[in-house]
Amino acid sequence: MTPSERKNLQKLDDLVLNASAEELKKIQEVDSQNQMEGLSLYEVYLDSSSLINQSVKNPSRKS
Repeated sequence: MTPSERKNLQKLDDLVLNASAEELKKIQEVDSQNQMEGLSLYEVYLDSSSLINQSVKNPSRKS
């Protein structure tokens, strides 16, 4: 594992470990959807980490 991969894995670990119950539920939904497509949460995080972080940390709210 490269230092960059290690750093990204640590960021994902921190995201999960520091998530609230609501954020964990959203992470679980993303993970479940991606597992059905044969992808790991880590692979998806690498491909679109800003998108995952944004969707988990800033849930959309209805006006």
